Amino acid sequence: MSWTELPSVSAANVLPKVAPVRVEEGERLRSVGLPGITLTVRSRPPRREGLAPALYVHGLGGSSQNWSALMALLDGLVDGEALDLPGFGDSPPPDDGDYSVTGHARAVIRYLDAAERGPVHLFGNSLGGAVATRVAAVRPDLVRTLTLVSPALPEIFVQRGAVPTGLLALPGVAALFTRYTKGWTAEQRVLGVTALCYGDPGRVTPEGFRHAVEEMERRLRLPYFWDAMARSARGIVNAYTLGGQHGLWRQAERVLAPTLLVYGGRDQLVAFRMAQRAARAFRDSRLLTLPEAGHVAMMEYPDLVARSFRELLADAGELPEGAGVGDSGAVQSGFESGGAGTGS
Repeated sequence: MSWTELPSVSAANVLPKVAPVRVEEGERLRSVGLPGITLTVRSRPPRREGLAPALYVHGLGGSSQNWSALMALLDGLVDGEALDLPGFGDSPPPDDGDYSVTGHARAVIRYLDAAERGPVHLFGNSLGGAVATRVAAVRPDLVRTLTLVSPALPEIFVQRGAVPTGLLALPGVAALFTRYTKGWTAEQRVLGVTALCYGDPGRVTPEGFRHAVEEMERRLRLPYFWDAMARSARGIVNAYTLGGQHGLWRQAERVLAPTLLVYGGRDQLVAFRMAQRAARAFRDSRLLTLPEAGHVAMMEYPDLVARSFRELLADAGELPEGAGVGDSGAVQSGFESGGAGTGS
């Protein structure tokens, strides 16, 4: 039995009483029980009936809240929902303790099959980008378009900022780190995360920082928080080493859905140089490059990502009737098919 397959404690026995998850104005949260997992789903009712469904998948250590800004900008184009992956956000751990990329992809597929919402416009950031790539490759019937923000696809020479994630994957490191950082405040932890994930941490508003601190305090009270982080980090490392048909780059080549790729020039976790490789791997791709963005462009520059997604819909013939490309002041040359573009 490998380390990632060690049995975990049943979710029913580990859920403590913590502060409620923040819900932005216009959003709703609900819990969905599925075989082996319980998922929290954040939704934003669309402005009108009949819009195609969308599903947003967050990255390592994130939650559905990472998509709130973009969801609000796209609620006139899609009927959006965002998942908390098992063990993250407000979703309890999976019963089988499987935090691999395949395990997370299986959770997404189970939800889409049960909800009968597919095919969806599928979004993924970082780990969620790897998960979304796998879903689009193995279940093309579930995906209309694919939008990947700094997807965690295998790199030979990883970014220096990504090294701690690799170390966290090692057995025992999470426990050591927990002891080492025991005296750190939630504010210090959030400062560290924003410095790592944002191209310019100054873009975080005082209110946004306060909300992030509250969420960090909530997560640190969850007894499975570090276990979920460590096992998911191991899942990413394992996915990077897979070859053949199960390799993520090979699966990227199998994706049929029109794809929007978003890369930040100041990303410390996913190398900016990988943008061109990704544009070549995904057969029907558009590339949006944001020189000033970091790892979470959908939080840093949601307006530019929204505009480029609108253009993706227009190119793919998926733009809802009456929603013209010019309505949002879309970037006219924000991305190119198969080539590098800029949103600034």
